[in-house]
Amino acid sequence: MDPVTEVDFMRLALRLARRGRGHTSPNPMVGAVLVDRGEIIGRGWHRQVGGPHAEVEAIRDAERQGYSPRGATLYVTLEPCCTHGRTPPCTAALKAAGIKRVVVGATDPNPRHAGRAFPILRRAGITAAMVRSLGRGRQSAKRALYRTIEEECRSLNQSFNHWIIHRTPFVTVKAAMTLDGKIATKLGESKWITSERSRSYAMGLRRACDAILVGIHTVLADDPRLTRRNPKSESRGANTSCMRRIVLDSMARTPLTAKVVSDEQSSLTTIVVSVRAPKTRVAALKQRVDVLISPLPESSFVSGSAAIDLHWLLQQLGNVGVTSLLVEGGGEVNASFLLGGFAHRIAFFYAPKILGGAESRRSVAGAGAGQASEVINLDEIRWQKLGPDLLLTARVMNRLRLKG
Repeated sequence: MDPVTEVDFMRLALRLARRGRGHTSPNPMVGAVLVDRGEIIGRGWHRQVGGPHAEVEAIRDAERQGYSPRGATLYVTLEPCCTHGRTPPCTAALKAAGIKRVVVGATDPNPRHAGRAFPILRRAGITAAMVRSLGRGRQSAKRALYRTIEEECRSLNQSFNHWIIHRTPFVTVKAAMTLDGKIATKLGESKWITSERSRSYAMGLRRACDAILVGIHTVLADDPRLTRRNPKSESRGANTSCMRRIVLDSMARTPLTAKVVSDEQSSLTTIVVSVRAPKTRVAALKQRVDVLISPLPESSFVSGSAAIDLHWLLQQLGNVGVTSLLVEGGGEVNASFLLGGFAHRIAFFYAPKILGGAESRRSVAGAGAGQASEVINLDEIRWQKLGPDLLLTARVMNRLRLKG
């Protein structure tokens, strides 16, 4: 098999996998391509949680087209599952279909399952190999192709990989700001700092996450819906929202008339309050939405004495299958996650504007770093132009503890 062709098959599997973005959680995105004598006979991807896995979809696709999968090679972005979950193990399906060779992009991130599929398949007479092994003995440029594919397969499910190991969500802090780091005027006006193209991209970030989190000041100032909207259908009133909405509201100040409490998606809203919140307000909110009562944290990065324990909160969210959390808070909430060591990535949108003013609202507030050694460093930095704006995405290299 020509090495470039095999890379192309894996690239197609990756493109198929991405079609499941926003629909598979808490399962990973997976794509699969079935090939017989160099011809693609089946394609599949994990379409939604609880549905058939990509391997089974590819086999069924081949059979629908009149092809037999017996003796074919399967290219799949993630190691086939070997245990019975919502669906039977894919290793059994591959054996039953008569697949003769399996090329895997990334191993199962769960340490209890990682690599277990390979001996199961080999005992059944199926050749099973990681994609990186196909590059051995090749020229350096061709080896690099396989390494690139492996990295793409591994990073495809970054949030799932984190959650399956730590059982807490992968946290991304998103903010839209001026060049001088301001997200609103001193009066709270913030519409619209960034361009329509940036806002459309940001909505894509929402669609890829399981939950969105804001602070009470955002709710009081903007009364947002915090939904996933499709920009192409928004003008027709179409709107999809299958994500959880989390509000940090230590003193239970969320109005009962707020959209996140009173709209048709209120069952997806969770208000997180402190143990010091007034009981009457908490009781009223419980009539409308889910309420979590946080213990007081050991050390607080949220201003005020009635702070919320973010480590505890992330554990609660992880326990109910939230694999990815998008933080769209104001400066204090953003600082809570960044300075507290709870954020894993940032997505900062910069508009070519300068707001100025000592009282203008900052994208990251809090106490800040006291000395240079406390500065938060970033890695895996990527700049992207979105119309007139710039988007910075990067991995957070935490200077403080990061519990999950």
